[in-house]
Amino acid sequence: MFPLLLVLSVLCPPSSGAQIPNEGQPSDPPIATNGQRFPWDRMRLPQTVSPLHYDLTIHPNLTTLDFTGVVRISLDVHEDTSVVILHAKQMQVSNVLLLAPGGARPLRVLEYPRFHQLALLSDSVLAKGRKYEVQLEFAANLSDSFHGFYKSSYRTSSGEVRVMASTQFEATFARGAFPCFDEPAFKANFTIRITREPRHIAISNMPKVKTVELPGGLLEDHFDTTVKMSTYLVAYIVSDFLSVSRTTQHGVQISIYSVPEKINQTAFALDAAVKLLDFYDDYFDIPYPLPKQDLAAIPDFQSGAMENWGLTTYRETGLLFDPDKSSASDKLAITKVIAHELAHQWFGNLVTMEWWNDLWLNEGFAKFMEFISLDITYPDLHVDNFFLGKCFEAMEVDSLSSSHPVSTPVENPTQIQEMFDDVSYDKGACILNMLRDFLTPEAFEIGIIRYLKRFSYQNTVNSHLWESLTDICSSDDLDEGRMKHVEFCSKRKLQSGASKWYSGDELDVKAIMDTWTLQEGFPLVTVEVRGREVRLSQERFLRADDLSLTEGYLWQIPLTYQTSVSNTIHRFLLKTKTDVLYLPEEVDWVKFNVNMSGYYMVHYAGEGWGSIINLLHHNHTALSGNDRASLIQNVFQLVGVGKVRLDTALELSLYLSRETEIMAVTQGFGELVPLYKLMEKRDMPELENQMKGYIVDLFRDLINQQEWTDSGSVSQRVLRSYLLLFACVRNYEPCLKKATRLFNQWKDSDGTMSLPVDITMAVFVVGARTPEGWNFLFEKFRSSMQMSVRSRIKTAMTVTPLQDKLEWMMEQSLNGEVMKTQDLPDIVVSVARNPRGYKLAWDFLRANWVTLIKKFDLGSNSVSYMVNGVTNQYSTREMLNEIRSFFDSLTEETGSKMRCIQQTYETIEDNIRWMDTHLPLLEAWLNKRRHRTTHEDL
Repeated sequence: MFPLLLVLSVLCPPSSGAQIPNEGQPSDPPIATNGQRFPWDRMRLPQTVSPLHYDLTIHPNLTTLDFTGVVRISLDVHEDTSVVILHAKQMQVSNVLLLAPGGARPLRVLEYPRFHQLALLSDSVLAKGRKYEVQLEFAANLSDSFHGFYKSSYRTSSGEVRVMASTQFEATFARGAFPCFDEPAFKANFTIRITREPRHIAISNMPKVKTVELPGGLLEDHFDTTVKMSTYLVAYIVSDFLSVSRTTQHGVQISIYSVPEKINQTAFALDAAVKLLDFYDDYFDIPYPLPKQDLAAIPDFQSGAMENWGLTTYRETGLLFDPDKSSASDKLAITKVIAHELAHQWFGNLVTMEWWNDLWLNEGFAKFMEFISLDITYPDLHVDNFFLGKCFEAMEVDSLSSSHPVSTPVENPTQIQEMFDDVSYDKGACILNMLRDFLTPEAFEIGIIRYLKRFSYQNTVNSHLWESLTDICSSDDLDEGRMKHVEFCSKRKLQSGASKWYSGDELDVKAIMDTWTLQEGFPLVTVEVRGREVRLSQERFLRADDLSLTEGYLWQIPLTYQTSVSNTIHRFLLKTKTDVLYLPEEVDWVKFNVNMSGYYMVHYAGEGWGSIINLLHHNHTALSGNDRASLIQNVFQLVGVGKVRLDTALELSLYLSRETEIMAVTQGFGELVPLYKLMEKRDMPELENQMKGYIVDLFRDLINQQEWTDSGSVSQRVLRSYLLLFACVRNYEPCLKKATRLFNQWKDSDGTMSLPVDITMAVFVVGARTPEGWNFLFEKFRSSMQMSVRSRIKTAMTVTPLQDKLEWMMEQSLNGEVMKTQDLPDIVVSVARNPRGYKLAWDFLRANWVTLIKKFDLGSNSVSYMVNGVTNQYSTREMLNEIRSFFDSLTEETGSKMRCIQQTYETIEDNIRWMDTHLPLLEAWLNKRRHRTTHEDL
């Protein structure tokens, strides 16, 4: 959740057949495990055969923690061949047969573990155009990581540990659960049977058809055959879960599954899922194609959630909600994650990217649809207040030279895992939002419906989307059954094709959007107003001192702007390096990128920033909250690249003393807090405390206005929680007194006293400062069955100044008994943000590196989150050398090539540069302000 992340910082493309030269290919001929030459030398599978149908029977043993199975795969042969190459990882494969019309024949098997590949060799040729079946028996251990077919466990309130098994196959982990063609373009149907004990239940993508009794008291559940889909969407769970169910208006059964003692926390998720699935059914004009949709809360889960078709899986905190104990932030986060996974049932599941280079077609869309769907279905959540945060987060990564294009070539599993980052999700969503604003929401909606209908059950590349969004009113494609489409296109014809963006030119969506998806980074637009003339220029925004890295970049930028004399949003498509536009009359100020609907930054050259600052100081509400947030972000980021002086940005920040809108307030914190976080690690307490004092003074009035209750809108409640937490962490006396009193009362009641949910983080953080308070919180953490309460207590415990407690938490999370290993990345990063913990977090990361990459997987978002979170506030050459020394000692197998390591080096270099350049100016400005304030007080 964006505000919580900010709080924590306060606290402490080829197409499917294309091969990339030399990528994923061994330099020497591949040798199988038996010493023979392996008949295929590429990471990607050959296109000679493809699967049509999998018949999969699987038997997990939750006592011995292993599983056995048999899979029968129907194959379509596209070229004569005597070899079938498919995937299998860390499993024993036996009794491999070719089931041909003449009877079953054994196949020879070669294994090449480096690429997770099996070769099935036939004595006779499999003929082009014919259908065959192969059958393989297999056995493996349940994974002790968070992917493949893995073991999960939970503790009941009486202390009993119960074991279950669940799946996580995205991106390349289905091959660890059964032999398969584990690439997204190899879509097939799946018929699944699961063997279990009577005390468990089994669920999968499709409804259960029947249960058969087997010898030995076991049961076998038979599930209906799936629609055509990719291997990464297959799912099954064996557990003792309970469920609650309801049916949507469109006749789909929705069920929420959880461990028995938490089933009373599922009502909110059930309501949300029903409402959202009905919304998507109508919005996409395509009926949800399965008879049911299950949502399961898994006790051990690495990512936030997973969109398996018909059986979406979630962290418990992502699904379970207690109306009395959960916060406004929890409600927002749970609703967003359900909206995200259900959007995937169309974007990703029904229409799937051809290869992982276009992952953003799945994830950018699902992230974008969170906001579109909730804006309509849950207007009280005001999700538009939080969308900007996603764009700011994406820009943070995208302003480094080690960023990557939204659509970027990948081959091996580590590179694929690295695609699940802020660029694919957040930048993807932000450029879609920009395109929607550019085309109009109506045209955009019609275009994406056309895309989904054209490519249902198929795989796509970038260009398919752009084609669907171009010329949406072509007569051969007009859907007469969709009134919105007909009405919109009729209006467009009346306008004779005139557009608010362009004239004379044919709209070429592909030409525009290729500039946003095929090159990394984003533009900085410099605006200089001279009378009625507005001079525009664009360049790549890059936090590096090598200007050559900014050359050769050009975007087609849908500019929007408004001025002091008009509330109208004016539009201009900037296609060239420089251009000029003319205003009808001279103006006092001009603001570009209205509401920051575009994914670019703006620099106001000449007197531009002066006029903006003047406006904010005298009439800040003339601009929207999002406009103000974007100005704060732009001006401080421009300081870092030498376009704006630091004192200019700080003068702008003074207006924040009158700010009340959540995005502008949190962005103010987001730009100012990192300045003292850099100082914390340089041992300069005097300047650090001055900076902290400035921020407290800036927001003092707003903090004082906060009531210690749960009243107000979602945005007001999220902001209250944020402000009170900041104030208490910064030892603001009124806040500290109140929180201490409340914690003592709560502790004296043995935790039975009801605290307003919005203030609990502030109260817990103050309580965690003493050993007695920390120990009491830990006991409440252990005994609570409320996921949101546990989450808040856990975060508060990482903010303690008690270093032995911080070390203990990290060790216990790694161990996984008392605290879940899934929470380790959050705990390590939170400890790193703690002024008493940052060195502990770095030492822990370094000491446990091999264990961490095995548990969380190379290239995963969890690993990069820890690497960046632990290192990104250092700003000394000595620390950079220490960090370099460790990462340079790694091999490729232990992660030396990961992108996050390059990002770490760049970020620390940028921090060093910032401190060297701007520290004297910051000191001078704070001193000048202190003298000014003192003089005013006298």
